[in-house]
Amino acid sequence: MPSGNFSNCSRPFDFQHTLYAITYTAIFIPGLLSNSVALWVLRSFITKNNKAIIFMINLATADLAHVLSLPLRIYYYINHSWPFKHFACLLCFYLKYLNMYASIMFLTLISVQRYIFTANPFKAKDWKRRYDVGISICVWVVVGTACLPFPLYRSSGGNTSTTSCFADLGNNQINMVTMSVMLIFAELLGFIIPMTVITYSSLRTRTQLKLNSMQSMNRKGKDKALRLIITCACVFFICFAPYHINFFFYVMVSTNAIQNCTAQKIILTFHPISISLASLNCCLDPILYFFTASEFKSEMARRSSSMIHGRLMSRESASSI
Repeated sequence: MPSGNFSNCSRPFDFQHTLYAITYTAIFIPGLLSNSVALWVLRSFITKNNKAIIFMINLATADLAHVLSLPLRIYYYINHSWPFKHFACLLCFYLKYLNMYASIMFLTLISVQRYIFTANPFKAKDWKRRYDVGISICVWVVVGTACLPFPLYRSSGGNTSTTSCFADLGNNQINMVTMSVMLIFAELLGFIIPMTVITYSSLRTRTQLKLNSMQSMNRKGKDKALRLIITCACVFFICFAPYHINFFFYVMVSTNAIQNCTAQKIILTFHPISISLASLNCCLDPILYFFTASEFKSEMARRSSSMIHGRLMSRESASSI
């Protein structure tokens, strides 16, 4: 997040505009289509007894919000100029981090819920859908509030041009105490705790599966639960772990706590790469729906068949006139 006052030996950012333009262009169409289809299909499960559907809908919503902001990002990184309002820049900047931390929270909740319901089937029967709705609202309020400092501490003042945005924005001055609190908060609550919870849920579900390997009826459900949790873990470690591991050192470089030129160049070079990886979650999250829920695939196939049948009937009606 912080731009900082980097030394002359540590500014290897010439490639980042090209990297962002390529990454966001590659993500936009797949992310838009997959998350739109996911929301279209998942909403049909709201009235059914499917676990984690509410969390999946919120996850797809978070991804879609970020994807819809990508055209403005692509325009900026191709043209190197921001002709839109400064508020639009900060909003796109905010949606990036909102998507990241909302996705982390919902991936964690999906993992925890599926593990608990797999280990304790009776809890699943007593669990009400409104509980998931309440938890989701709390997540959006907490994450939405926690992400506000990211755009609030950005500015267009100082040496930053009014046509600059995103990675080229200046940073308002922040004292070391505030910076340390923000860093600890982001790393602990946004990465370390979710990583621990997701890892624990994955390992415990795998153990449960082995303990009940002789119970064929239980095994099928546990296999699906294990696939879901492992997919959550893979998305988390591929997309969010590199960013948060590098982010700690990035802050150290921005505050000149790390002064070795070689270390600075490595950290600052990897920073845009880690941000690009974080954006890939918009395309990887739909794997949760497509490849871990047989009901989702069946419903998608049914809807596709209905659409094709409807178009064929329309053509037949038109040709008969």
